[in-house]
Amino acid sequence: MPPAAKRVPWQWLVAGRASRRLVLVVVFVALLLDNMLLTVVVPIVPTFLYTTEYEGTNSSVAPAQTEPASPALKAPPFSSMFSYFDNSTVTVSGSMIAVDLANGTESSHLPQPLASSPPLPSGCPEGKEFLAKENIRVGLLFASKALVQLVINPSVGLLTNRIGYHIPMFIGFIIMFLSTVMFAFSGTYTLLFIARALQGIGSSFSSVAGLGMLASVYTDDFERGNAMGIALGGLALGVLIGAPFGSVMYAFVGKSSPFLVLAFLALLDGALQLCILQPSKISPESTKGTPVFTLLRDPYILVAAGALCFSNMGVAMLEPTLPIWMMQTMCSPKWQLGMAFLPASISYLIGTNLFGILANKMGRWLCSLIGMAVVGISLLCVPLAKNIYGLIGPNSGLGFAIGMVDSSMMPIMGYLVDLRHTSVYGNVYAIADVAFCMGFAIGPSTGGAIVRAIGFPWLMIIIGVINIAYAPLCWYLRNPPAKEEKIAILSQECPMQTKSYTTQKTLRDFPLTDDSDVEAENAE
Repeated sequence: MPPAAKRVPWQWLVAGRASRRLVLVVVFVALLLDNMLLTVVVPIVPTFLYTTEYEGTNSSVAPAQTEPASPALKAPPFSSMFSYFDNSTVTVSGSMIAVDLANGTESSHLPQPLASSPPLPSGCPEGKEFLAKENIRVGLLFASKALVQLVINPSVGLLTNRIGYHIPMFIGFIIMFLSTVMFAFSGTYTLLFIARALQGIGSSFSSVAGLGMLASVYTDDFERGNAMGIALGGLALGVLIGAPFGSVMYAFVGKSSPFLVLAFLALLDGALQLCILQPSKISPESTKGTPVFTLLRDPYILVAAGALCFSNMGVAMLEPTLPIWMMQTMCSPKWQLGMAFLPASISYLIGTNLFGILANKMGRWLCSLIGMAVVGISLLCVPLAKNIYGLIGPNSGLGFAIGMVDSSMMPIMGYLVDLRHTSVYGNVYAIADVAFCMGFAIGPSTGGAIVRAIGFPWLMIIIGVINIAYAPLCWYLRNPPAKEEKIAILSQECPMQTKSYTTQKTLRDFPLTDDSDVEAENAE
């Protein structure tokens, strides 16, 4: 083989490592797999726990007791029945029913299938009390990922400042792969809980390092907004595919199948990271970043973080409670439990890509304000649905509005750091991820308890009103002031453009184009 032919792959790798677009592809794929695993369990866990714990427990008791009662059960309706049992108890469809008959007397009625409730429509699950309790257990399981991520995020932000973004990104892939395999072979609630918590650790490394890497590569505010919109499109696509993919695979193939497919895709993502990111090389930031606690004292960053938290808390509350509510009120089959989230996922994918560009023109603060208001209105409409088709409108509006908020707030976080602090992004995107995780930790954990106490409709009213009430605070992000020292730096670097800026660190492998620091004139 000629030497020139051997050099072609290496030349491709060198060119790839210098390309910002391939870095965007790596982050896109990482967020895609993370959020596929996040949502693929949504339709699986409630039905899996119901099947293994409720039906499994009752079916083990039923065979021993239903056999002697078979002659009585075969009697036609409203016919007379002579019983040799005296105050005996028989089991029908897993429910214990008392049959009080006098010795040697006839009865003109049959025992009802359920002692104290009318017959359920075909396809409805039994055990309403079990389902009510399951709201809390499923909510805690879903929240465990976000709670762990909440704790780990600040440490990951500090780690990226010390060793760069590439090694934490690869660590996230390894942990995510282990979590996916554990999900595939877990058969109890405890093992599922551990796998979900382990996913939170991997997700923390992937999301903080990935978003920070994008912000460091795309230093121009307009380009960064577009790149964040594309990356969040990976998040949206993961949410889009996850729930329907999980429900269909679980219903027709088996519980392990969707997780094994995700594990294979995670291996491909790891190979891509090895080729593009060089995760063995330490590349610390040349400039010391602003401490996390200093950023947390910035009111503008707190407003942006609050918008991320409350807008995502709505869908986080829906994840554990909507499938169970559908099982109780709509008698939905397994495959519909995941399909209910499909309109929200499609509209989120459209919203993030559309407003990644439009938000910069119309004003990101206005885009976020409108988005939060629409989130609240959509949540208020969810309990009005009588079947799965009635959920299409509210869920579509919910996903589209959350896409508006996310695609606006993620670039704003980077812009606020450039404008008011040191242009090092690990810590600020750790805060953004903490806000996101607080929504997904508080939402499921409290949502299940609220549903059991006052019902699903009231849960939607509460979180809907919270989003509508918070929306006006986005007005404060309309024109945030810069710190005095940053104004002096910006005026020296870009005397004609008040909102153009360059980062204070050198980039390792990603040279910028000549016009990368030119800001759009009409950007707010």
